[in-house]
Amino acid sequence: MTDNVQNPSPQDASVASEWPLWEVFVRSRAGLDHKHCGSLHAPDATLAIQMARDVYTRRQEGSSIWVVRADQIVASDPGDKDAYFDPMEDKVYRHPTFYKLPSEVDHM
Repeated sequence: MTDNVQNPSPQDASVASEWPLWEVFVRSRAGLDHKHCGSLHAPDATLAIQMARDVYTRRQEGSSIWVVRADQIVASDPGDKDAYFDPMEDKVYRHPTFYKLPSEVDHM
């Protein structure tokens, strides 16, 4: 009896660690937000989506997958919170209560 399980060599592991890091977001069903599920290493976006599908949606719980290269994400500094978010208080049209949801949107 032969063992069909292929054991990765240390060389394979070093190649994978040289691949770019991708952040994975999955939408569990239509109409809901994409949620960050985790990260993985992949050589390109196409393979990153395939790997994300295999790792993060094994039980068919996803309806959409986004992958973003981690080095392409730009985030605000938490210390700049006031500069980014305080000016919105006087703009009520930006508050979610200003808008009416359609009747067919029942999960918000």
